[in-house]
Amino acid sequence: MKKILLSLLATVSFTTPVFAKPKVDYFTMDATGCMILRECTDNVRRIGSINDIKKNYPNSNFEFVAEEFNSMLVSLNKVGVMVFLGDEKYFPPGHRGVYHTVSNNFYLNDAFMHRPHVLMSVMRHEGWHAAQDCMAGSIKNSMIAIIKPEEDVPKLWRDMAERSYPKSAVPWEAEAIWAGKTEKMTQDALEACAAGSMWDVYKPTPLTEKWLKENEYMK
Repeated sequence: MKKILLSLLATVSFTTPVFAKPKVDYFTMDATGCMILRECTDNVRRIGSINDIKKNYPNSNFEFVAEEFNSMLVSLNKVGVMVFLGDEKYFPPGHRGVYHTVSNNFYLNDAFMHRPHVLMSVMRHEGWHAAQDCMAGSIKNSMIAIIKPEEDVPKLWRDMAERSYPKSAVPWEAEAIWAGKTEKMTQDALEACAAGSMWDVYKPTPLTEKWLKENEYMK
């Protein structure tokens, strides 16, 4: 995700400055950037539990995903990652969610989250990116690292990533797609991150371990 900086427009009276809302083109990456930077907050709601999801979609049944969803939120909160439900106008068409490695927050597109299986797929996928952030030394830096050896990713998910993402992003996205479709896979990784045992539970790949040692995250 590119960091998109938008100007905050202001009008000034004789006594008090009045700040106008940012002007963005909705349904674009610019709008996503505005939301990520917390400059666009209209109908962007922080999620504290599955109950906040239920309030937005009273006709959907989320009971069978509630435990996993809430467990993931507990771990995310422990490491400082906030989850938001964002108005669909802040996402390009078809985009269901986004994780930002700098702010460490992620956003779910409210146009799609009424379906429990979609909610969990996106939650797991973006949550896996947060776990990749943790694997790369610290959730507080802007780096991500793969968690599983590339050869461990099932071919089905690898092929899907190759069709959907630029070649440079495939290693990270392939395992995120896998995690998105696998119950509790992301939950386990986030719990390891929150407990400070990421590299004990998931042995870093040789290149990741080399980077971690060079940057003094590991001895």
